[in-house]
This record gives sequence, structure tokens and C-alpha cells, in this order.
Amino acid sequence: MKIYDLEDRLIDFAVHIIKVAEQLPKNYTGNHLGKQIIRSGTAPALNYGEAQGAESRKDFIHKMKISLKELRETFINLKIIKKSGLIVNYQTFTEALKECNELISIFVKSVKTAEKT
Repeated sequence: MKIYDLEDRLIDFAVHIIKVAEQLPKNYTGNHLGKQIIRSGTAPALNYGEAQGAESRKDFIHKMKISLKELRETFINLKIIKKSGLIVNYQTFTEALKECNELISIFVKSVKTAEKT
């Protein structure tokens, strides 16, 4: 089992989301959902990078919450894709859904921890 730091894990997740989006059908629905999931699925890595350079604890918490919000949006988008039957590669999709859920848990805990200190 490979041990990741959170930044690497978020970058790998973003790449995974891009792969899911690339597998969506090239029609109005697939294009719309693909663009949306790429925005929300890549944003957590970028916002986490911003959090690492936060100017204060309050700024750090704010940026972590933005990452969490984007992860939750991505999770819902993945569920919409699943229910609409647009999945091409179920394994890739299932891995993305599982990782998104795990990242949400990590960010919820991280925000709670940061707010306590």
C-alpha cells in the first residue's frame, strides 16, 4: 500500500476525475456534467495548495472549507452520473466515488481539528 501525503492524494484524485469526465458521452449532458465535475474535482487540490500558504489560522480554515465544499459537490455530481447511467468504466467510477468520500472525511476531521486549536 502506497502512503500519500494529502496534496499527492488530491492531485491523484483530480487526475482520476479527469479520466471519469473523459469517459462521459460527447453529447450535451455528458459535456455539461464533464465540465462541472472537472471544475469541482480539480479545485480541492488547488485550494489545498492555497491553504498551505494561508496567512492565518482563520484563512487556513476558510480555504480548507472551500476544498470540502468542492469535494461534496464532486460527490453529488458523481452520484448524478451514476443514476443517469452515463458510466462507461464502472471500476474507474467506483474508485473515484470511494476516494471522494474518503477525502470528504479527511477534510471534515481536519477542519474540526483546526477549529479547536
